[in-house]
Amino acid sequence: MPISVHYGLTVLIWGLTWTAIRLQVEAAPVDISVFYRFFMASVVTLVVLAMVRRLEKLTLKQHGWLVLQGATLYSLNFLLIYRAAESMTSGLLAVVFSLAALFNALNGWLWLRLRPTARLYPAISLGITGVALLFWHDLQLGNATATSILFAIGGTFWFSMGNLVSIKVRMSQVPLLLANAWAMVYGAVILGIWCLLLGVEWVVPTSATFWGATVFLAVPGSIIAFYCYITVIQTLGADKAGYATVLFPVVALSVSTWLEGFEWTTTAVLGASLALLGNYVLFRSAKA
Repeated sequence: MPISVHYGLTVLIWGLTWTAIRLQVEAAPVDISVFYRFFMASVVTLVVLAMVRRLEKLTLKQHGWLVLQGATLYSLNFLLIYRAAESMTSGLLAVVFSLAALFNALNGWLWLRLRPTARLYPAISLGITGVALLFWHDLQLGNATATSILFAIGGTFWFSMGNLVSIKVRMSQVPLLLANAWAMVYGAVILGIWCLLLGVEWVVPTSATFWGATVFLAVPGSIIAFYCYITVIQTLGADKAGYATVLFPVVALSVSTWLEGFEWTTTAVLGASLALLGNYVLFRSAKA
């Protein structure tokens, strides 16, 4: 499958997860909701791999990297972002999370000595400006506190570190689906321990809406989207892959137009156009 398809699926699916997350957390505590998502995703992936006889024995060192990937991509980053969302507007949170593209470039340069391309920073500048304009009507502090803003920045930075860990996992020769399966297992374990330590009420929702949203978040939103996203990282680099975090809010608001009657103002259209222009600048051919 062409890498452009992996990139497009990442943007499309993650754009759709915004609505699914809102439906999920309306029926259960946030921490439990995230646990169910990654517990289900890990079980489904391991079962499928067992059925096709693709479960392989891994070394202790490989499992060590997978624990770190579970902590950075499939648990702590979500806890921080969800904590931030409790007192931040969705617009402000979207702008902060779009910084993942910048964090990926800086962390890749700092930790892996991967020098970003010259066109990356203009593309990211266009993208973040576009997201800010896209959510201009919602871009306000509201009830956000310094703590919630730090949670949002911390969760985004931790997600970026997880992108780099996925590169190290690949270098350790672990097949991608198997790596994601075990990393999600460890992520779910971390989330479960977190819930127990905090004394979170352990509920089993009976709402069909909750479980429908959880299945979507676990299978397309986690198994498929993270497979595609990490494939993009391993092929194009974490700096370019991170631009997906700029584009999926455009998809999210497009879905909101259909489901919730979101109205596209001139500012919103300009923002979406700038985000798409940034994508063009980032991926245009050298000849162009």
